[in-house]
Parts: sequence; C-alpha cells; structure tokens
Amino acid sequence: MASEEIVEIGMALEPKRSQQDSIGALPGVMTRSRGHKDYQTIPPIGMTDDVDVGGGGGCSIVLAVISFIIVIFTFPFSLIYSIKIVKEYERAVILRLGRLTGRRAKGPGLFFVLPCIDTVQVVDLRTVTLDVPPQEILTKDSVTAKVDAVVYFRIADPIAAILKAENAKDSTFRISQSTLRDVLGTRTLAEILAERDVISEQLGTLLDTATDRWGVKVLRVEMKDVTLPTSMQRSMAAEAEADREARAKVVSAEGEQRAARKLREAADVLDESPAALQLRYLQTLNTISAENNHTYVFPLPIDLLTKMLSK
Repeated sequence: MASEEIVEIGMALEPKRSQQDSIGALPGVMTRSRGHKDYQTIPPIGMTDDVDVGGGGGCSIVLAVISFIIVIFTFPFSLIYSIKIVKEYERAVILRLGRLTGRRAKGPGLFFVLPCIDTVQVVDLRTVTLDVPPQEILTKDSVTAKVDAVVYFRIADPIAAILKAENAKDSTFRISQSTLRDVLGTRTLAEILAERDVISEQLGTLLDTATDRWGVKVLRVEMKDVTLPTSMQRSMAAEAEADREARAKVVSAEGEQRAARKLREAADVLDESPAALQLRYLQTLNTISAENNHTYVFPLPIDLLTKMLSK
C-alpha cells in the first residue's frame, strides 16, 4: 500500500514539474536543466541584435497578395502610390507590416512598393552640421567657463539609423553635449586654450564610437569659443599686464648693466690717454654748435681744477 501511495503522489506531481519546465523555458527567464546546476538565460523575444528579415508568416503573404491584386485592378492609378523615387543622396528603408524587407536600403532611383502594407522612410546621407550650444563646464583647476562646438556627421547605415534610434540626429545632439562636458571637465583652463586641436580630435573619436550603433559617422568636431566670466577675464588681464611689466623691467635692467659695462671700458681707454679726453671735449663742442641753441659750453681742463683744489 505504501508503494502504491508513493506512485500516485509522483504521478500527481509530474504535471506540476512539466508546467514549471514550460514556464522556465519562456524568453527572459532563468532555466535549469534537470540534474544540472548551471543556469541559462534565454533572451526575450525581440531583444536580439540580429535583424529578422522577411515576412511575418501566412497572414503577411495573404495581405501582400491582396495588395498586389488591388494594384493590378486599379492600374494605372495605383502607380501613384506604388512607385517611389529617391534622390542620389537619399536611401529608403521599407517596412512591410512593420518588418524590414531587405538587408540593404533602396535607392537611389525608382522602386516599387505595395500600398497599404509598406511603409517607406527616407534617410538623407549628406553631411549634417550640428551646432552644440554653449555648455557651462568646471575645469580641472576649478574654473567656470562656457564652451560651444560644432559637429559634422552623416548617416552611414540607414537601416541602423531607423531601427536602432528613434531620432538619430537628436540622439547625436544629446550625446555631443554630454561628451563635451565630460572631456573638458578633465582638462585645465590652460590646456583647453592651448590644445584645442587635440581635444577636438578626442571628442571626434569618442562621439564616433558612441554613435556607431545608430549608423552615424562623426566626421569632425571643432571647438568654437571659450567664454570666461568677466571677473576671470579681469584677473587674467591683470596677470598678463604684471607679467609684461616684470619682463620690461628685467630687459631695462639688463640694458643698463650692459651700458655701464661699456662706460667702464670707455673710461679705462680715456684714462690711458689724457689727450683723448680733450678730443672728446672738442667733439662734444662740435655736436652742440651744429644746433641752433643758446647754450654756451666752456670746457675746463680737469688737470687745472686738480691743481687749484690741491692749493
């Protein structure tokens, strides 16, 4: 009797186990096989990176056939809705009943679509100029500044731009603002002013990596203006003026030092030849007499003064 009760209990528990196994096999649920301790996560439906291309089953095929029949019976008026044209710089992404119809975008030129079940989204491949508004940042040396930039980008993958981002341009605009603040926050004010080319290249690399998943190719990033507060501008101007005055004083002192050295050398030469001093007197008189003035200079020999003072 005991063995029969055990068998009945096991048979009663078996449906519950099978139900639990079916629940564990649902997408996005942790499952564990019997006799194993390893867990496996099954990704939810629609969360995989691969794009499922093709129809949605028998229903989509029936709707496509009905749409094609309508096109035939309403010919040639149906050509207004069935024939689409995209320009050389554009590509068209076709979604049939919400599903992608091909691995590549259509265009340029003319192509055929089925009305009522095909949705066409046109993507522009030309380079877009995006102005990043002034961003208020705090530099590494605790200086507040406003920096604006301009970003040049284009759509490299039209399908990714439609399927992976709701608005690729707006997403690029938002991430450009945050990337600009993050990068400049790790630099000092002197580095921002002196290394603009290096910072612009770093910004372009970071933005290109971040927007690659959306099918966006960042071509170039340029920093435009760095605006400082008025008080900081006054402080920097005063510092620069003081630095210039200090350098001017140093240059003037060096010039006086060289002039004094030359005068000492000239005095040594004159001391060796007393007649040279008289010649210098005469040369000075000649220079003064060449000008129209009322200054009279009487040279007095230094030797005479020395004898008079000695008496």
